[in-house]
Amino acid sequence: MKNAFLISIACCFGGSVMAQKTVTDTVKLSAEKKELAAYLAAADQKLATCQQNYYDAQKAKAKYDTIGLGEWRYEMKLLKNKRKAQEITFIKKHPGYMVSIDALKDVIGHLPEDIVAYNHLFQGLKKNVRQSEEGVNLKKTIDQFMTVRIGAMAPLFEAADTSGQMVKLSDYRGKYVLIDFWASWCGPCREENPIVVKAYQEFKDKNFDILSVSLDQAGKKAEWIAAIHKDQLDWQHVSDLKYWNSEFAKLYMVKSIPQNFLLDPKGKIIAKDLRGEALATKLEELLK
Repeated sequence: MKNAFLISIACCFGGSVMAQKTVTDTVKLSAEKKELAAYLAAADQKLATCQQNYYDAQKAKAKYDTIGLGEWRYEMKLLKNKRKAQEITFIKKHPGYMVSIDALKDVIGHLPEDIVAYNHLFQGLKKNVRQSEEGVNLKKTIDQFMTVRIGAMAPLFEAADTSGQMVKLSDYRGKYVLIDFWASWCGPCREENPIVVKAYQEFKDKNFDILSVSLDQAGKKAEWIAAIHKDQLDWQHVSDLKYWNSEFAKLYMVKSIPQNFLLDPKGKIIAKDLRGEALATKLEELLK
């Protein structure tokens, strides 16, 4: 009976300590978040101002301005890169902060520019931060991105084309192949398609091919096929028609489209996210 009483007291005391630790951790995390927000405040304000200026300028114009859009995207990209550099500096200065996990998530984003460097940045965090629940989950994401980094062998898959016939990525071995993720409903994808068509026409007889993977939805197969014909995408197309739940998108960690992966004849990823003239420039470099 006495032992039971002592155990009860110990449990109560332990619970009190745990509760106190939780409160302390919450207060500490709140302070860290405020510190990070203050550190990025100027960069966030510049991004917000740039975005508002673009919206205001477009409202004043009579029609859609693609040139203005291109300039705005470029300016936003520069501002975002500067903000990202600040976040990386913050993480390096505060390896013991739990909020550094949130900052690193933001740095990685949907299209990590250098996942190997970001993995090193994660490894530089304190052990308790890395082994926290948030840290473990982030490491899983990093590991998934590592499987589709430049230099990795492209994950193989098999998918149905527009007629239901199965197409294997392995069948493209021996050629340079662009795996192009898109969808008929994706405006930026459709804007990019003429550039991809031009590159295909120029290099299709020089050991180059394209395999398009659509993130169209179930019940929208007709729209997918219509977009292929309208945009004159004269190469092989596949999809499981599962939208963002596409098994192939998950396999390649595709979280935004358009997105593409250029493979060499052995199936190794040698370039990613080749937008605009970057695609033709890279193919010219490889296939001249």
